Amino acid sequence: MTISTIDESQSKAARVVGFTYLFAMVTAVFGNYFRGSLIVSANAVETAQNIIAHEYLFRLVLASELLVYVIDIVLITALYVILNPVNRHFVLLAVFLRLMETATLVVSTLSSFVVLKLLSGAEYLQVFEVDRLQALAKLSLSEFGAGYKIGFVFLGLGSTVFSYLWLKSNYIPRALAVLGVFSSLLLAICNFAFIVFPNLERIVTMAYMAPMGVFEIAMGFWLLFKRLRQAGVAESIT
Repeated sequence: MTISTIDESQSKAARVVGFTYLFAMVTAVFGNYFRGSLIVSANAVETAQNIIAHEYLFRLVLASELLVYVIDIVLITALYVILNPVNRHFVLLAVFLRLMETATLVVSTLSSFVVLKLLSGAEYLQVFEVDRLQALAKLSLSEFGAGYKIGFVFLGLGSTVFSYLWLKSNYIPRALAVLGVFSSLLLAICNFAFIVFPNLERIVTMAYMAPMGVFEIAMGFWLLFKRLRQAGVAESIT
């Protein structure tokens, strides 16, 4: 299938994708930084004290995470508009994978609201010892981390398919599309491996996410300030 022209809806969607990549990145970094500043590894008491002392900051973190998920839905929709002419079956696969990611992360964030309930000091919770409530709160925060690993598997797989479609379309530089395929696969494979081999995460550290970060930032600026290429060629797979 040959794509001869880029229509107006695709051009507008490209700007939306560029903006949402960058805005989601900034918002996610904000949320991750302040969430990390409140959580003390392997110390339920200090973590609970931090969250109680900075409850509104913790709520702001949760709000920023929910904002990222809304942005993700806008991003996924815009990607569908751009890449649907390339291959409608593959683009639907990518959309569903990314929506699974978003749904999983939303559930993970909901578990953090349980933390606020456990540490609220509500009268009905006074039948439990304070240290037990703190331990349960830390457990809920751990569930958030596990949910992110599962969500990132879907993120990596969905982004791999989207990047493959970018590669076939020639809408963007080939090197950028190849980076997207590589970084997305790396994200999915690493997070799947962390589920099976949890100690591996300490060895790999956060470095495995760097290529994905570079790809999304580069895509953001490219789609904001450059136009999609008109002479796109896509191989029909249907």
